[in-house]
Amino acid sequence: MATSEAPVPVLLVHGIRASATMWRYQEQALRAAGYPVLAIDLPGHGQRMSEPFTVPAALAAIDDGVAALGGRVLLVGLSLGGYYAVAYAAEHPDRVAGLVAAGCSAVPLGVFLEGYRLLARAIHRLPDRGLWLHENLARLLLPAAGARDVLAGGAALDVMDSGLQATSTLTPLTSLAAYPGPVWLVNGALDHFRLNERRFLAACRTGEVVLVPRATHLSSLAQPELFTAILLRIAGLVSRTA
Repeated sequence: MATSEAPVPVLLVHGIRASATMWRYQEQALRAAGYPVLAIDLPGHGQRMSEPFTVPAALAAIDDGVAALGGRVLLVGLSLGGYYAVAYAAEHPDRVAGLVAAGCSAVPLGVFLEGYRLLARAIHRLPDRGLWLHENLARLLLPAAGARDVLAGGAALDVMDSGLQATSTLTPLTSLAAYPGPVWLVNGALDHFRLNERRFLAACRTGEVVLVPRATHLSSLAQPELFTAILLRIAGLVSRTA
């Protein structure tokens, strides 16, 4: 591949029930470093909360973001966004110069997924559909700035079951094997979504596991400085080889 000094555009894809606002810290740092950057809302989230969440709609949202950044990006997804970033990269490898799949190193099937769906249904039956729980858990588990950022776009309270069901149809191990570019599996050291990390790494043609020290599942919010330093390093590597 030809060497290039142009900064690679970076597309950021959020986790379930969150929105583009969860990436504010990373957006600011990437822009300050000279990278074009865009954080999108998936269907059913943020400014698109009224839209139904489906696999085609989620992939189309990513495609729109890629097009807005010029057609070839470093694609970064966390949790829900990570699974769809992986699926998109497999379908459109020419549009993905590099892939960061964060907090999504667990196969979304079986007891792991069904347990989350059952919990989501129970929470949704609460009088406020789980809003108090969602907001207070964010404030309890995240630094103050991270909680503000993740809550700023609103809580997608109605998307959990449909989002998890749609995600159960994805095949991330197959998708990682199909994508020919470099992959970074960036996981919080304390993240329970590392369950199948070795299988995910083995599926990658060119892959690396990067752990965020002291970070839980939402590593970009729990340890924003550390996560962003990792992201800037990866963006620099991709910019030099894209």
